[in-house]
Amino acid sequence: MAAAANQLGSVEHIVVLVLENRSFDHMLGFLYGDSGNVSPVTKQPFEGLTGKEFNLDATGTSVSVSALTAEEPNVYFTPGADPGEGFLATNAQLFGETSPPAGVSATNTGFVTDFAATLKGIDADRSNIPGTTASDIMEVFTPQLLPILSGLARGFAVCDHWFSSVPTETFPNRAFLCAATSQGHMDDSTSKYTSQSIFGLLIAHNLAWSIYGYNSPPLTRLNFPDTTDAAESHFGVFRDFQAAAAAGTRGVYTVLEPRWGSSGNSQHPNYDVALGEQLIHDVYYTLRNGPAWNQTLLIITYDEHGGCYDHVAPPTGAVPPDSCAGEFGFDFTRFGVRVPTVLVSPLIAPGTVFRTTGTMPLDHTSILKTAETRWGLPPLTARDAAAPDVGDVLTLAQPRTDDPLAGVTVPTSAVPNPVAGTPSHIQQVYAQLVSALPVNDTQGQTHSAMPTLTTEQDYHDYINSRSAAWTAARAGTRPNGDQPR
Repeated sequence: MAAAANQLGSVEHIVVLVLENRSFDHMLGFLYGDSGNVSPVTKQPFEGLTGKEFNLDATGTSVSVSALTAEEPNVYFTPGADPGEGFLATNAQLFGETSPPAGVSATNTGFVTDFAATLKGIDADRSNIPGTTASDIMEVFTPQLLPILSGLARGFAVCDHWFSSVPTETFPNRAFLCAATSQGHMDDSTSKYTSQSIFGLLIAHNLAWSIYGYNSPPLTRLNFPDTTDAAESHFGVFRDFQAAAAAGTRGVYTVLEPRWGSSGNSQHPNYDVALGEQLIHDVYYTLRNGPAWNQTLLIITYDEHGGCYDHVAPPTGAVPPDSCAGEFGFDFTRFGVRVPTVLVSPLIAPGTVFRTTGTMPLDHTSILKTAETRWGLPPLTARDAAAPDVGDVLTLAQPRTDDPLAGVTVPTSAVPNPVAGTPSHIQQVYAQLVSALPVNDTQGQTHSAMPTLTTEQDYHDYINSRSAAWTAARAGTRPNGDQPR
């Protein structure tokens, strides 16, 4: 395989799969533990776990990081409960207090004590597996338990210095993933933004894009005006993505969502991580078996750490995206916790450990910067303007033909999902968003009150039915709008 300079110009399709709430150490910390945290292929150093990392519990007892084993019955439901993930909880995990003084450096020593506080205050909406303890937050997966994610990370490229954009929970980070800003918002109480997104930017430059939900219309569509108003042809579910990939009709930019419910494949704690392994497998082979594989870059990442342990302190020096005042007094000058990110393309050398050489680390806006660099687009905010792209990971002049996952079996959980059927937090937010869609009810009212929903299936059915009614109403009253080419 001939090495070459940056081959980003050979990429015609960027596909982004964003999973939920797992830290880098929790999923990939032991990726190269068997080779002294050095890639045996490229000899590049890898900032993984040594096994000596620890936190102290409330009594001052040391709790060391430990590797999960397949013999643990609920291994794929670790950490057994939904840890704290908001701004204050993240501060407690990083600094040991919710409001650290200015200038204090993160030590990443508060994960156990914060998880203990979460477990103490847990309620029916954050159900946990019996026997879950605070020390479980220090348990991490091994490559043997995650052969799909780890196989792609070792077979292509792993980013060991990729940070979530802000030190908080899901929706602010997903906003940065799409728009390079959360417009000052720092928690999930806001899930709808008014800024332009990457999708609106692509529309303005006549470039095709799509967003696919898994078995429901994509939630991302309702987060931004330019996606909500976009033509139906941009949206679908996973089987539509598979059909487009097989037919070679994908646009330049595709975003994939998981199934959001507690029985789904998002890998959100404490749902079945093995189902997420199956999703990653299916996305990879959908692309690999399609006609555009040699021109495709797949980016697999996680929106935020979800309260799971990581030993690397997030860097400071982040560029504030805009002039919006941050909630909690946050100034947007430090990044969130490190998350797993794997880059997959036949133009990437196996065993690559990819990080930038400059002072600005990779974060979620690096995805936007990569698309902007490839297709000559202007930045959305000051954050993606300053972000590095990932083009330098593409070093092969000739696409590879080997398959790092050949012969690899997707894992399955040995026990039923203990929390299946409970509505997820994201389902609840999604239902609120669709309830506000302009659909006339039987009394002729455009916005109707959301009905009482109690189960995962209730939320799924309501989201799908309300979305379908809105789509039908739009088809009868709106022009088809822009079309992807």
